[in-house]
Amino acid sequence: MIESKHACIGRRMEELTDIIVGLEQRISAYKNRLQELEKKRRRLDDEIATIKKYLELAGTLYRVEADKAKLASLSTQLISDDPKGVRPVPVTDVTEQSREILLGRSKYVGKSVPEAAYEVLRESNRAMHAKELVQRLIEGGLHIKGKTPLTSVATSLKRDKRFKKVGPNTFEAQTDMFVQAV
Repeated sequence: MIESKHACIGRRMEELTDIIVGLEQRISAYKNRLQELEKKRRRLDDEIATIKKYLELAGTLYRVEADKAKLASLSTQLISDDPKGVRPVPVTDVTEQSREILLGRSKYVGKSVPEAAYEVLRESNRAMHAKELVQRLIEGGLHIKGKTPLTSVATSLKRDKRFKKVGPNTFEAQTDMFVQAV
């Protein structure tokens, strides 16, 4: 009788241990999934903020171009009504910088090399050689200081904890969400 009580208690302990292990595994899985989702949300929040800026700029450029078209139309009407046939003064074009921003050629203006490179690597989701990074950064409007941009970029990334060197002058963005910029 005492043995059966001990056996019953033993089975109950095993059941409780199994339940606890199962719950620990679920908690761990939920924590991992939560971290993944929070990381995705941060990426989406960044992308949303960027899109909002581009949308605002596009709206401004649209209004400027629409106003230019109206002015051109009015000046044409004025000339056709004017017996002297005076030529209209050409309406000035939207600034080149605004066009560059709208076309994405000023995506990295005002950012540091590591900030912009981190964005490029996270968007591409792969490792890149510093030469390709330099090309993308320059295309994005970033001015890289130094006589040799390749060396400047490689040195900047080597010194920043957000990057992992995976080959000669080849880097990838650290995916660990706890890695902070230096």
